[in-house]
Amino acid sequence: MSGMSVDPYWELTFDADGDVDAGERDALIRGATDAGLTDLVVFAHGWNNDRPTATRLYSRFFEPFPGLLAGAPGARVGYAGVIWPSMRFPGEPIPDFPSATAAGAPDDVPAPPALDAATREALVRTLPCEQAVMDRLAQLAAGQPDDPARLEEFVSLVRGLAPAPVQGAAAVPHEPEDGDAEPYLLTGDAQEVCEAFASALGHMGALPPAFLGGGLKRLWGGALEVLRQMSYYTMKKRAGTVGEKGLGPALALLSASAPALRVHLAGHSFGARLVSFALRGLPDDSGCLAGVTLLQGAFSHYAFSSRLPFDTGQGGALDGLHRRVRGPLVSCYSSHDSALGVLYPLASLVSRQDDGLLGSDDPRWGAIGHDGIQAVDPCARLGLDEVLRGALPGEGCVSVDASSVVARGGPPSGAHSDICHEELARVILLAGRLLHP
Repeated sequence: MSGMSVDPYWELTFDADGDVDAGERDALIRGATDAGLTDLVVFAHGWNNDRPTATRLYSRFFEPFPGLLAGAPGARVGYAGVIWPSMRFPGEPIPDFPSATAAGAPDDVPAPPALDAATREALVRTLPCEQAVMDRLAQLAAGQPDDPARLEEFVSLVRGLAPAPVQGAAAVPHEPEDGDAEPYLLTGDAQEVCEAFASALGHMGALPPAFLGGGLKRLWGGALEVLRQMSYYTMKKRAGTVGEKGLGPALALLSASAPALRVHLAGHSFGARLVSFALRGLPDDSGCLAGVTLLQGAFSHYAFSSRLPFDTGQGGALDGLHRRVRGPLVSCYSSHDSALGVLYPLASLVSRQDDGLLGSDDPRWGAIGHDGIQAVDPCARLGLDEVLRGALPGEGCVSVDASSVVARGGPPSGAHSDICHEELARVILLAGRLLHP
């Protein structure tokens, strides 16, 4: 592919139901076999607006790999990028990725979710959302009327965009933080929900000046964040479906055609959830996964637990599935990730009675990319410097504090997207034993 930093490179495209582009899948299987690959690195993005944005991110992330692999002459390594329907709101800067930043926006001035023409089109395409509903949301967001009924109308329309629960045995199970109830984001009093998000944004220094002060003006700042979080709620659910129903079976077919091929999975944000749920779509004896690395994973830190500390007898949605990986399953996390440290728990909690400081001091709502894997024993906890010196175990769950490099980014997401670092590339290669300290 022109402009890609690595070769050979393939892309795998999935729709919202996890159906794969069969031509791309077959091209990957055929290409990996014909090239005699020993290893394949597969990366899944989090929120991105379109294929070109995702492809540029993959090129930037993969750039250090050829140099790092120069000391492994026996390895013939290929690369694949997962393309799935997700989106990113404008105004969320990605460090060292200027094309992803809102044009003309100063780096130190936070911006609310924008409902310009491009964002409206992306929301209609991605959620999905009827055009008439999006037009009304845009009208309300632009006018921000001083009328509680209009604020409640906005929140009600946003809630109508939530994905319907999947019924039957094939449904992706609830995550621990979901329980059997919908999150407070979907069920709470509209003004209280808007106030909760406005307070969170204010606490983070992410509420733009136009929304400071009291009254409904402040609440409209929270209402726009409710829309952003609803899109993320949809992406989170979709990532699990694409992983289990799409990527997992595609990897199983690849493994059947090239049984000696070692696959190294990596994912960022909801892409980390996607590659983790791919484990559900693989047979127990597939043996193709040499390592899994999660970068700022936007899903429950209890996902791999066999027994939740607050619910006797219940396990996480991915209970024990790390054993389908022949190498370690590594979760890199950062304390500088405010998207996961503040907004994720607030969007995940199911009741304001459970809410401490903005929801972030109740461990039930924690994200794996904020504090690592929880309630799994054994699970090594290491600093990034220790991993790079060779302390990574050969198997099992591992939590790696990557705060030393995943540290840059403005509000509201903080360092959530600060992932293009050679050190993180080395973690993936160390996890798969392609690189040795």
